[in-house]
Amino acid sequence: MGLLFLTCLLAVFPVVSMKSPIFGPQEVSSVEGGSTSITCYYPDSSVNRHTRKYWCRQGAKGRCTTLISSEGYVSKDYEGRANLTNFPENNTFVVNIGHLTRDDSGRYKCGLGISSRGLSFDVSLEVSRGPGLQNDTEVYVADLGGRVTISCPFKSENSEKMKSVCKKTGQVCDLVVDSNEQVHPDYKDRAEIIISGTNQLAFNFIIKRLQLSDAGMYVCQTGDDSNGDKSNVDLQVLKPEPELLYGDLRGSVTFDCALGSEAKDTAKFLCRISNGENCDVVINTLGKKAQGFEGRILLTLKDKGFFSVHITNLRKEDSGYYLCGADSDGQLHKGWPIQAWQLFVNEETIIPKSPSVVKGVVGGSVAVFCPYNPKEANSLKYWCRWEDTENGRCQPLVESDGLVKEQYEGRLTLHEEPGNGSYTVILNQLTTKDAGFYWCLTNGDHRWRSTVELKIVEGEPGLKAPKNATAWVGETFKLSCQFPCKYYAYEKYWCKWSNKVCKTLPSQAEGPSQAFVNCDQKSQIISMTLNQVSKADEGWYWCGVKDGLRYGETMAVYVAVEERVKGSQDVSQVDAAPGGESSVREVESKVIQNPRLFVDDNTVKDTGDPADGSRASADTSSSEGQSGSSKVLVSTLVPLGLVLAVGAVVVAVLRARHRKNVDRISIRSYRTDISMSDFENSRDFGANDNMGVSPVTQETTLGGKDECNTTTENTVETEEPKKAKRSSKEEADMAYTAFLLQTNNMAAEVQEGPGEA
Repeated sequence: MGLLFLTCLLAVFPVVSMKSPIFGPQEVSSVEGGSTSITCYYPDSSVNRHTRKYWCRQGAKGRCTTLISSEGYVSKDYEGRANLTNFPENNTFVVNIGHLTRDDSGRYKCGLGISSRGLSFDVSLEVSRGPGLQNDTEVYVADLGGRVTISCPFKSENSEKMKSVCKKTGQVCDLVVDSNEQVHPDYKDRAEIIISGTNQLAFNFIIKRLQLSDAGMYVCQTGDDSNGDKSNVDLQVLKPEPELLYGDLRGSVTFDCALGSEAKDTAKFLCRISNGENCDVVINTLGKKAQGFEGRILLTLKDKGFFSVHITNLRKEDSGYYLCGADSDGQLHKGWPIQAWQLFVNEETIIPKSPSVVKGVVGGSVAVFCPYNPKEANSLKYWCRWEDTENGRCQPLVESDGLVKEQYEGRLTLHEEPGNGSYTVILNQLTTKDAGFYWCLTNGDHRWRSTVELKIVEGEPGLKAPKNATAWVGETFKLSCQFPCKYYAYEKYWCKWSNKVCKTLPSQAEGPSQAFVNCDQKSQIISMTLNQVSKADEGWYWCGVKDGLRYGETMAVYVAVEERVKGSQDVSQVDAAPGGESSVREVESKVIQNPRLFVDDNTVKDTGDPADGSRASADTSSSEGQSGSSKVLVSTLVPLGLVLAVGAVVVAVLRARHRKNVDRISIRSYRTDISMSDFENSRDFGANDNMGVSPVTQETTLGGKDECNTTTENTVETEEPKKAKRSSKEEADMAYTAFLLQTNNMAAEVQEGPGEA
């Protein structure tokens, strides 16, 4: 029986051609004396909104005679009972026809253009006998899946007799139900007799959840003898006239199902008729969803058995017939109320393309493009996450008025783009849990709703920046972000996140980044600086890229603002310098302030004993002092590395050798330092240029610093020995001999005249 019911039901839905952009009802049915309303849809364009609309009747030879048009024309047969109204804001026009007769049955067209050869859609109209008494038979008309109440009159003398109803099948009348509670199996739990009271001269025969097979002739009886009362009833069950839904490609539609209070506590469903054989469940309240509608369908329960089903991201293959209903197992069965829909998806859509899938990596970000009706720029925009619950649910995460769900603070923002008919949602700091379906919504035109699937794939974020940073109150803080070469031509920015907007901040480019391999100078570092940091600067900062109005990848950094402990910086600086180094720096400072202090001390030591033995002792003490000074310098220069220490040993050895060949002459209280400049022609004495003959060189410390700090006049003399090449020991001996001869001459001149000296 179930298969027979479904076959009969599907037979009333003919195959629909979706090639024409004009769309209307495939079949329309009504009864005599009644009325009908035919809605025809057309593509959204300025030409279509203003062009002629018409309703015509097809003849035997394919000619279509116009009966009514939007220009005001009405044929003689339609005068006073028909009109055509255009609704350009909805891209529809409606033809209303009243006082229908059986002669109105036939084939028609609704279309656009100056003739019947323009864009059109075929419509079939069927007018059946209307309710009322005809030939001693009461006619009742009811909808499939609905309920009908038939009144059966009787005489007062038969009020105490049994009441019953039977259905005629040929010459036989089979019992349906009687007042003794006998019920035919086909009508179990659906048919009953209601007797209001002894004062009433009629009883009610009720059939619920009407089926197509319930149509036919019925006989109401009171009593079973010749004195009983009988009345004939003709029950007509109308074919379900589907409600039209017109959606744009990539847009959305809503099925509003009104099944009545009888279906309040019963599982609800929406199914789609496929291949003319079955009705496949699209979604039901028991948690079942068709795979092709995953992530883009919602079922919302309402009061008194009402519910709605919303489908977004419409595809061409979504066109067809749908049934919504209620049944204990969430599927179509005979006898339960249903509602029929016919969906047409217009491929000439005005809704722009947007990615249906976006991909991101852990720690990275995605930017989702959301279109909306440009006429509703002031509407509330929001973004929600679709949840795979029993009915499906979409929990709002961010709204254009500033609402951001708590767990998404610092991660999510909504950028409005007035006049562009779109907004952008950016989600960063991605995790694997963020994978799923998300919806772009407004509180305006629901047809513009869209869905996007977020997939988390393997990879690393393109931008590089610290996840967390600390700034100090009152100081200057700098934050940098590194961009790979693929973003070379993009606009880079820094912004501070808030629940309403990410406010752009001034930023500076700092040349190529070294963090990316094979990127050369096309990779960049962009930084932003906060001067005089305050507690108000604490929060989330984003660096990102954009191309015009299109936002790209972003990276979020949380900046904590703290107060630095007083004195901590000074203590750290003092601790960083060891005590030995500080002492050396103090000594060096004194020498610089009084450069003659060190020279005078040496002078006193040199003049203490002019004898050779004393001179040797002085040389020894001088060597010991020099060695001590070297130790101090070595301990100071240890951090500079082992290389300098080795160099110091070499210099010390060379200086020890030179001391054996160099001498000082102290005459009375006068000290003479002789440099190579005094020997302008030293070769006359058989000596070569030798750096070892300079007393300045002898006083040079291990590190190359001259603690004697000779005056400016001696600077030239000090530099000249450095240019001389080091000689052998024999050459040094020859220079020493020349040196003694010269000093003897000078001593003789001093004895002859001190004033001249």
